[in-house]
Amino acid sequence: MAKLLLILAAFLMLAIPAVAEPIAGRASVIDGDTLEIRGIRIRLHGIDAPESGQMCIAASKRYRCGQRAALALTDKIGPSTISCQPKDRDRYGRVVAVCRARGEDLNAWMVAQGWALAYRRFSGAYVGEEREAKRAKIGVWQGQFVAPWEWRRGKRLATSNRPEQGRCVIKGNISRRGERIYHVPGGQYYSRTRINTAKGERWFCSEAEARAAGWRRSLR
Repeated sequence: MAKLLLILAAFLMLAIPAVAEPIAGRASVIDGDTLEIRGIRIRLHGIDAPESGQMCIAASKRYRCGQRAALALTDKIGPSTISCQPKDRDRYGRVVAVCRARGEDLNAWMVAQGWALAYRRFSGAYVGEEREAKRAKIGVWQGQFVAPWEWRRGKRLATSNRPEQGRCVIKGNISRRGERIYHVPGGQYYSRTRINTAKGERWFCSEAEARAAGWRRSLR
């Protein structure tokens, strides 16, 4: 047992310096809080950005806030060489780091622009930037959104039973048996069908869109 502990201690001593070494190079943006440099996945420390498929609402319209966050980070980085100072590794093996472009803290910038939230579960480093972004109503703060950590647990924006856009009137319903069935106006069950987006139900703008998403038309 003592020998095993000595081996483990030696391993940790070798591993810690490797994590602490700065990582620098051209970066590819994976999403609003994740980069890749020379094949190394890096999670930006202390922030949480909307997920790639996440939707938010601004000016009564839905938009891809996860995509917008990733694009904002991409534009900010541009052709610059990035330098990331590792702080830890997460459960997926990614390096957790504070990254800088032209000397500017990218983690702080994403929160200050409203395209990420301070990830208080792990750090209070960027709470001030979040407070200012919220006050200025920029980024996701310009409308409604679900915190990314809640979105990953399945929470979605509450919506009424009315279509979000006048032309999107097809109801994508999930039956008790898990069947994905869509109802068109004039159908027997159209008026009584209620859409619950928390269950994965949704509105479609065309039958082609519904079929492509895996729904079939109601037989009545």
